[in-house]
Formats: sequence, structure tokens, C-alpha cells
Amino acid sequence: MPVHGVAVTVPQPWGDELQEARERFGDPMASAIPPHVTLLPPTEIAPEDLDDFFFHLEDVCSGFEPFPMVLSGTGTFRPISPVVFVQVSRGLAHCEVLEHAIRSGPVMRPLDFPYHPHVTIAHHLEDAALDRAFDDLADFRCDFTVESVEFYAHDEGVWRAVHSFPLAHR
Repeated sequence: MPVHGVAVTVPQPWGDELQEARERFGDPMASAIPPHVTLLPPTEIAPEDLDDFFFHLEDVCSGFEPFPMVLSGTGTFRPISPVVFVQVSRGLAHCEVLEHAIRSGPVMRPLDFPYHPHVTIAHHLEDAALDRAFDDLADFRCDFTVESVEFYAHDEGVWRAVHSFPLAHR
């Protein structure tokens, strides 16, 4: 069954900067996963359910205004999970509400861990590489306005944004 996800895509030039950093740290998934804040983690969605899910996403997104997001500094899920990330320091509550609304529609997706908005910059690497990622991007900061969320498809080992849903408060 096809695997999909929904996310806030980190815009340019910061998307490229974070992707290049992930490559520098040796993360083999760097070129396959665009920098993003997950709203729906990888989820199997049957082709016949996509229309209903798209209507749901349109409905959810039409009820949200664009919002400011600030990514600032690093964090980690270690020792629970070998992940280093850039923190969402503004826009956190918006992401939490969006994530809950998206997962409460026709595609129900239980979570393996409590939801925590972030941008992964190193995953499943040796401790030294995770430490370097944590230290190297400790001073990273960018801010932008989230104006849409993207629907991603996992195809041939790569995540691609295939549809954008604008945030447009009714």
C-alpha cells in the first residue's frame, strides 16, 4: 500500500541549508527527505481513500490562518531514540493543533511517541555524529510564515511533496 505523510516544508534558503547539514553529518536519508515538520507521520493510505483524505485536509487547512514559525537551536530524543533535531520555538501550538486535526479525520494514525514538532537533522547515526549535529546547529535560527501544508508521497525511497494545501481561515 502507498505510504504518505503531511508536513510543513522548511522553505528556502533554510531547507537547503538544513539538508546540506544533514548530508555533512553523514545521514544517508538526507537526500531522500526534505527538511520538514511532520504533521502526519508515514502512513499507509489506500488509493481509494485519498479523495476523502484530501477533502479532509482541505477542510482542516481552510480553518487555519497562516502562522509564524521560528526554528531555533537543537534538541535530541536520545537516549530514547537516536535523533538530533532543530527545535520549533514558535509555531509549536499551531503544529500541535494541526497535527491533531489531521490525524482525526478519515485516516486515523496512532503515534509511536507523543507528538513533538521538530526538524530532524541526524537520525540513526553514531554518537559522535549525533553530537556534532547537536553542536554544529546549536545557533541555527530562521523564521518564516507557514502558509500551507504539503502532502508527501514516498516513492522509490524518496519523499516528494505532491500537493499543497493552503492555510486560509474562513
